[in-house]
Amino acid sequence: MFKVASLYIRIVDGFNRGLGKIIMWGVFVMAAILLWSSISKTFFNPSLWTLEIAQFAMVAYYVLGGPYSIQMGSNVRMDLFYAEWSVKKKAWFDAFTVLLLIFYLCVLLYGALNSTAYSLGYFGKDSISFWWDLFVTFVTGGPSAASEKLGFIERSPTAWRPYLWPVKVIMIIGFFLMLLQTVSELLKDIARIKGVTL
Repeated sequence: MFKVASLYIRIVDGFNRGLGKIIMWGVFVMAAILLWSSISKTFFNPSLWTLEIAQFAMVAYYVLGGPYSIQMGSNVRMDLFYAEWSVKKKAWFDAFTVLLLIFYLCVLLYGALNSTAYSLGYFGKDSISFWWDLFVTFVTGGPSAASEKLGFIERSPTAWRPYLWPVKVIMIIGFFLMLLQTVSELLKDIARIKGVTL
């Protein structure tokens, strides 16, 4: 079992570490967008797209950087008692809190799936069946058949009116990767509890 867990941890940690190191550069993307926003407002006509693109870039930076942050243990922790505990006691406590985080991420992922389905024109209550139908239609009929499954595509109510589904898809990907990373952290905690080195 621990060989499979070790392989899972290696794959998930490696992917999220690589993605996190790329996403770290997103802070410069956001700075460039906001700099252009300031320049265009001062010297030219203000750009309509800068505020929303900056918000979308922030969502991508935060959500796609989340798995790497979880991996590095960059979350806020109260060390009043925790710092004095043994490694095994810390692992028990971390395993319990990771289970709570897994539940929370499952709720966020389900909400992101529903929200994205809504942004693609699905107004029903069972978004999972919508995603399954969309996938089956795409596999059997191709992109043109899948596009017929879509309804009214949601747009932002601002003057620029960008489509909202791309940023919502980024949220789905980010929450899913965070979920994979928390399972990796849970496996590491179980190994520490058992006294196994992965």
